[in-house]
Amino acid sequence: MVALAELIRSDIHAYLQARERQDLLRFITCGSVDDGKSTLIGRLLYDSGNVFQDHLEALRKTSVPLAQSQEAGAVQGGQAQGMAAGGEIDLAFLVDGLQSEREQGITIDVAHRYFATARRKFIIADCPGHVQYTRNMATGASTANLAIILIDARKGVLSQTRRHSFIVSLVGIRHAVIAVNKMDLVDHDQEVFERIAADYRTFAAGLGFTDLTLVPVSAKHGDNVVRRSAHMPWYQGPSILELLETVEVTDDVQLQALRFPVQYVNRPHLDFRGFAGTIVTGQVRRGDPVMVLPSKRTSRVKSIVTAAGELAEASAPEPVTLTLEDEIDISRGDMLVHPAEPAGLGTLMDARILWMGEMPLVPGKPYVFRTGTKYVRGTVVRIDYQIDVNTQEQHPAEMLPMNHIGQCRLHLNEPVAFDPYELSPKTGSFILIDAITNGTVGAGMIIRGVEVDAPEFVAEIDTGPVTNVVWHTHKVSKAERAGLKGQRPCIVWLTGLSGSGKSTLANALEQALWMRGHHTYLLDGDNVRHGLNKDLDFSDAGRVENIRRIGEVAKLMVDAGLIVITAFISPFKSERALVRSIVNDDEFLEVYVDAPLEVCEARDPKGLFRRARAGEIRQFTGIDSPYEPPDAPELRIQTGGESVEESLRSLLALLGARGILRGEK
Repeated sequence: MVALAELIRSDIHAYLQARERQDLLRFITCGSVDDGKSTLIGRLLYDSGNVFQDHLEALRKTSVPLAQSQEAGAVQGGQAQGMAAGGEIDLAFLVDGLQSEREQGITIDVAHRYFATARRKFIIADCPGHVQYTRNMATGASTANLAIILIDARKGVLSQTRRHSFIVSLVGIRHAVIAVNKMDLVDHDQEVFERIAADYRTFAAGLGFTDLTLVPVSAKHGDNVVRRSAHMPWYQGPSILELLETVEVTDDVQLQALRFPVQYVNRPHLDFRGFAGTIVTGQVRRGDPVMVLPSKRTSRVKSIVTAAGELAEASAPEPVTLTLEDEIDISRGDMLVHPAEPAGLGTLMDARILWMGEMPLVPGKPYVFRTGTKYVRGTVVRIDYQIDVNTQEQHPAEMLPMNHIGQCRLHLNEPVAFDPYELSPKTGSFILIDAITNGTVGAGMIIRGVEVDAPEFVAEIDTGPVTNVVWHTHKVSKAERAGLKGQRPCIVWLTGLSGSGKSTLANALEQALWMRGHHTYLLDGDNVRHGLNKDLDFSDAGRVENIRRIGEVAKLMVDAGLIVITAFISPFKSERALVRSIVNDDEFLEVYVDAPLEVCEARDPKGLFRRARAGEIRQFTGIDSPYEPPDAPELRIQTGGESVEESLRSLLALLGARGILRGEK
């Protein structure tokens, strides 16, 4: 940093102008755990003169206490943790900043570092190697132009190497540098390097890399990292830094058409209405025609406003505020495009999904879909296949476990604007959010849009609504049917563990309502599996579809004016939320029949707990399959400590308070 510091002192303006003109390369380091990713970055920063002296001193001070804090004999590779051989600082500490990372000697979160050379500016994302942190690795890769994939020369190509390589390819990175690290531990053997290079090239043949370079390195000693190594004269290629400085990535973005997702509607006063966001691809000029998606309304650009003033034109990736000549209804999540080059628009699409949730992805479960600034509810209607990251083979799958990749079909509740990911990663990528926990559970890349009236879609079963099916309007309304019965229709949804007393309470409630002259129908979990749902198993996917069908049947009965009583374990919050969402807000009453597991197991009216404990029944709720209790049910009944009569009074009181029963409000 001495030369840079001197330039900064002598002519700060010249320094800033020079840096401003340089292009920026974003890259990641990834690979299996303990392959030396953080050490490689530390060496890259250190040998290129991008570490300030005070940073080095701070690392020396933290290394000694950390090493001293270990228990006697707690060493790694014969040396105190935090110190490299010979008492030098561990260069990995330049990146691994978390205390837990330094204590364990692993990378947990994505660490970003900025540095620059005379030729280029760089942002590095150091990604974790552990399988459990695959989501963090995918996050780091999503904004990168290039990937450095490390391989331990002693171990060769591992499963996690393949997984990370596949994800790198999946997110659209076309430039890969394979650093075969720790060559010093195999005596800088050329045959070892050539064998690993051949294995990797064979595996990566179908990944679509346009630029693939393999480099033998020793990150610990700096061989072929910044400068070429004298220990491996048989390697005549460039060093890692030389590759980073010379790789050309400007042609990677294939889409040149305007894409402007609206992030914010700026209305500071009555005379100004602008649409703020970042130009993702293409450019826009004052006076250009634009189309708003999904409404397809058109106008022209009146002005391009920035913090520095108005511009005549702007290009990606500039943040701007656009004003239009016409008053058009535009909201956050809409996209402005050129009318001659519009984005795709639809509710149905095929995509590849990297699943990050602890609970597996199952078709039919509702999620929140976010692409750009747009949030839409939707479902994965089917999993076409799961991809084996080691062999790239495709296997049938009914669900997608954590850290696995599959090709799926999505159906959204409203149309969104998008492009295929291979043309525009910014407008072709999305995340899936759990509607209950609000946690990100999946990341996806759109392959193509699908017409909802396409023959292959119309022929499918359970794939969502299609355009050639229309609603039939009844001459008699739901309100008229309910008025004739003198009641308000609703769903009383009893949920709880097996043996909690759901069916007993449901029968008691229906009998009490019948004696009062109300029109009811009881849907019981066991009964519907004898007919309507006899084709479903008890897997997570089967349970989701079981509840979806019951919800649709209950909705029809509500439309008929009935009070519908259901008794289902219904273990997942999201499925109960789905049923709630398809009827009116005041027509779904969730009743949590709460009994401790030990009480339910002691009752065991059907002997199911005994069989589950004996291993005769798999995926039994409460034993080896989870139950998600309601967060805010309309009523909670604790059947472990109260009688059926007491619970029934609570149920009738709820219905009376909600105005469901005749003459009670």
